[in-house]
Amino acid sequence: MIRFEDLIEKVRATNPDADVELLRRAYVFSAFEHKGQVRHSGEPYLVHPLEVADLLADMKLDVVAVAAGLLHDIVEDTQTPIERIKELFGADIAHVVEGVTKLGAIPFSSSEERQAENFRKMLLAMVDDIRVILVKLADRLHNMRTLHHLPEERRIKIAQETRDIYAPIANRLGMSKIKNELEELAFKYLESKPYEALRQRVEARRRATEGHIEELRTTITAKLADAQVPIIQIDGRIKRLFSIHQKL
Repeated sequence: MIRFEDLIEKVRATNPDADVELLRRAYVFSAFEHKGQVRHSGEPYLVHPLEVADLLADMKLDVVAVAAGLLHDIVEDTQTPIERIKELFGADIAHVVEGVTKLGAIPFSSSEERQAENFRKMLLAMVDDIRVILVKLADRLHNMRTLHHLPEERRIKIAQETRDIYAPIANRLGMSKIKNELEELAFKYLESKPYEALRQRVEARRRATEGHIEELRTTITAKLADAQVPIIQIDGRIKRLFSIHQKL
């Protein structure tokens, strides 16, 4: 579990002038409102908004977005009205929290391609502040990371929605890292047998593959140096399981 002080350090690294007192108040308020609530994992519910806020800080977003991450489930999961959020934290944060709450209330019932595309368009059309979508994506990513704690029926439903709605939205926004992880996690739950079989095959070849990557990296670095081409960094990676699965 991330500590709140770690979150503050991460925010300050991007924005030294960030209003950390606002974040501290949001954290304390979230802890108070979610007191006694637990996740399916058995962890205190506060773990979830903290992790969401941390993902938003990783995106280098502003204090409004990070604070909204800390507060995003309060209206839905407690008796606190949005007016209270506005009174305590201002109109901008309340607007983002309200937007995330409204998105979460819209049921998605079909994975048919055209309907899924229409649903994505509707979600994006509802949003007048991009931070609403970014908080929702962070929320979904952490929920997907902890999906194994839910009953199978809910895992399948959430994973399907993630593949059909949220991964394509992340892709449309150019957020490839989040899109890739959402797709990978959805693959794990929606097609568990192909996922596990492919995971084992890739894992069996990982050591040799990593050796090839390192050999290529060294060779390319040397060739560029010989040609007097300035080098910043050369990286290699093993292809994602979902991407390999699609090609196969």
